[in-house]
Amino acid sequence: MNLLIHPSYFPSISHFVAIAQAEHVHFEMGDNFQKQTNRNRMFIYSPNGIQLLNIPIKHSKEAHQTMKDVKLETAFDWQKQHFKSLEMAYRTSPFFEYFEDAIQPIFQKKHTFLVDLNYETIAIVSKCLGLKFNYTETQEYFKDVPEFTDLRPLIVGKKDNNQFEPYTQVFEDRHGFLNNLSILDLLFNEGRYAVEYLKKQTLI
Repeated sequence: MNLLIHPSYFPSISHFVAIAQAEHVHFEMGDNFQKQTNRNRMFIYSPNGIQLLNIPIKHSKEAHQTMKDVKLETAFDWQKQHFKSLEMAYRTSPFFEYFEDAIQPIFQKKHTFLVDLNYETIAIVSKCLGLKFNYTETQEYFKDVPEFTDLRPLIVGKKDNNQFEPYTQVFEDRHGFLNNLSILDLLFNEGRYAVEYLKKQTLI
């Protein structure tokens, strides 16, 4: 699979299913930033159910802002909030403490651009999983890309209808299995076994 996909913030499981099964990954860099997408947010399993963690961004005067130019809003301490939420959600999971030292530094480092942060989250998780893959970046935007498996629509969570095999989650006795959360949910619950899981799943 010659994959075209967006670099997102601690991507969804569907993103990593695609990446784990791809021969080569191309990250979309030429499109415009869109609100209400997973470019700057992830979903986790909190004690109260599904929880959205959103990164504030600086709003541009330009009508359209390319993804690679989007800057993070530094007036809010969102990093501390996000890591605290992850602790509350996954402290009792089997592998949180095992991967905590690898994950925590990204919530202390100051990034200027959203895309740099997203790339680093992908790199950190890939290293934790032991998942190696090659990637390139697009230089300009094309709507039609017949040479690729175009999974760019996955960045819009509402359009991602993939259903995956259940695995054990921390609060499933309260809310049942929650499908297709951030890859962190799978990592903290399944550890290195997550790679085998990703390679067995089927995308719509």
